[in-house]
Amino acid sequence: MRFAAAATALAAAWGPVPGPARAAPRAGPAECRAAASRTDSLDRLGPRGEIALASGARVLLGSLHWPEDPAAAASAAAWLDRHRGRSLTVTARGEPDRWGRSRIDAILDPEDAGGEPTDLAGGLIRAGLAQVDAGEGDVLCRPGLLALEEGARRAGLGLWGAPGPGAQDGAALRAAAGRFVVARGRIVGVGERSARTYLDFVRRGEDGLTVIVSKRTWRRLQEHGLSAAGLKGRVVRVRGIIEIGRGPVMDVASAEMIEVLGDDDERGEDPQAGPERERALRR
Repeated sequence: MRFAAAATALAAAWGPVPGPARAAPRAGPAECRAAASRTDSLDRLGPRGEIALASGARVLLGSLHWPEDPAAAASAAAWLDRHRGRSLTVTARGEPDRWGRSRIDAILDPEDAGGEPTDLAGGLIRAGLAQVDAGEGDVLCRPGLLALEEGARRAGLGLWGAPGPGAQDGAALRAAAGRFVVARGRIVGVGERSARTYLDFVRRGEDGLTVIVSKRTWRRLQEHGLSAAGLKGRVVRVRGIIEIGRGPVMDVASAEMIEVLGDDDERGEDPQAGPERERALRR
């Protein structure tokens, strides 16, 4: 689909996004811990999703990945630009990055949103204009955004209008090296090591994805009742940056970036088919 042409229509169709507008929690992991909320407004947009607020702060919306495709990025920027100058409730999470930018939740005040608060990150994801991502953190601060993404994926909106590479499609994954990918496939092997665990989507000698899970993240998966034996043969959705080693690999630091799909989601081996139901890991 044409992203630029669809941006305005999608934004108008979806309107306010209920639910995620609640205040961010002040407890929990340090990278998700919320500062005091304040009132600000969007002044201008920079490259790769950077936002300049009227206060002078440079920020990024948290728990999402800004689209890398130029047309998709332009559509996401057009959606945000509709809210330029409007009053926002801004809540920063964690510490600023090395460029001094904070990850924020940003809620458009009800008076500027037709009577309901509009969550900017949720609006982009619900319209299919961005994807959920924990970034470099060990925890996805807003796991509820996965449900909004699932709705956009089922409807084929925006970024979900065309299938991405499957976990068994080595050639397509290699072509996506260095880029953020959401891939789906069946795990055929699990290799537990002292420092990390390997989730293989193809057998030895075949060309496909291997997901590398840190020791800490593997422990969190086990706390949710998952094991090597329990994961083998399961269909999962994974997301992260593709790198190339002996084959395509993806390092996953957040347990929420591995979604175990429902046991009844067995409509063939098509890695792109959307599930009827899924069981997303929550912390």
